[in-house]
Amino acid sequence: MNYELFIAKRIIAGKEYKNSISSPIIKIAITAIALGIIIMMISVATGSGFQQKIRDKISGFKGHVQITNYDDNNSEVSITSIDKNQDFYPDFKDVSGIKNVQIFANKGGMIRTETDFEGIIFKGVSTDYDWSFFEEYLVEGRLPNFNQSRVRDVLLSKTLVDKLQLKLNETIEVHFFKSNKKLPSRYKLIIVGIYDSGFNQFDKNMVIGDIREVQRLNNWNENQIGGFEVLLDNFDDINQKGNEIYANIGSTLNSITIVDNYSIIFEWIELFDNNVWFIIGIMILVASINMITALLVLILERVQMVGVLKALGSDNWSVRKIFLYNAGYLILKGLFWGNVIGIGLLLLQQKFELITLDPASYHVSTIPVDIDVLSILFLNIGTLILCFLMLIIPSYIITKINPSKSIQFS
Repeated sequence: MNYELFIAKRIIAGKEYKNSISSPIIKIAITAIALGIIIMMISVATGSGFQQKIRDKISGFKGHVQITNYDDNNSEVSITSIDKNQDFYPDFKDVSGIKNVQIFANKGGMIRTETDFEGIIFKGVSTDYDWSFFEEYLVEGRLPNFNQSRVRDVLLSKTLVDKLQLKLNETIEVHFFKSNKKLPSRYKLIIVGIYDSGFNQFDKNMVIGDIREVQRLNNWNENQIGGFEVLLDNFDDINQKGNEIYANIGSTLNSITIVDNYSIIFEWIELFDNNVWFIIGIMILVASINMITALLVLILERVQMVGVLKALGSDNWSVRKIFLYNAGYLILKGLFWGNVIGIGLLLLQQKFELITLDPASYHVSTIPVDIDVLSILFLNIGTLILCFLMLIIPSYIITKINPSKSIQFS
């Protein structure tokens, strides 16, 4: 009996089907599996890439958690100062998972040229600042060096530079309004670096410079700052760490995570997850329907063989397994080619950034890709299992085939 089953499997799995009626159906089924896994992989990789890139950009400008005075009311400008000498600075010992704590102070101003002007937010930082974000997006020049007594170096975005027709190493005139004077203060600053993050919400007005300039403008001493930015080791812990940070700071201080401060943006990128799950569901459904069709065609085409096997004593489940095993082989074949093509496309986009986007709408200039091996593995395993399970019910038609009638079937 094992010999007959072996021959039957070879007949279905071999080359015989290529010239049969089922040949185009099988090719369509394999193609559907391949296209399905390609689309699912691209959806997961780009969805995760968008989320990771956008949250990294926001945290690069604002940190993961900001600690300020309650009176500031989450203003972009530092209204009141707080004392730099805090128990949690420079090391947040009471909360684990903290990468860096850095001081900052913001001041509103205006860059003026001979022909144009633009409002800005001057963000003053110090030697404790983590420059890794701006190192990634620096397109010209260098980072400011604060190891001097007076630093007029600033970083400007390419958006501002292009709009105001400025250039690297040019001296710019910046006007700052001071609370105790009617006339604004005029400062000469030097553009030492140009960055381009592609996040227009910040690129359009953010200037990075020395916190001591803000302290001079506000008549603050060296221990008076606008607030602290806390960088975390793991973004996924932001809500938990945000609560822990709030519980371990002074009663006059307030802390807020970027998820809460920029809730609209984070709610928008969370929608990517819903879209990805919807696409995965649709692709698996389409692939399963195609596989069911291919299986039914295979069964109908091999009715005589099924009748012979039953006449020789094979039970229904043994015959069903023959077709299920070979349907599984077709699924694996589709998954193989889908992975080859899908991973190849993702690597091309990751390396060469072939597909671009409008930064004003998407906050990124190219489609970001996050290739996660575990996600790809789960997609393949999940597709294989779900498609295979959906084939069990259609294979039940084999139990309805009568051996005596099927042998005469032509």
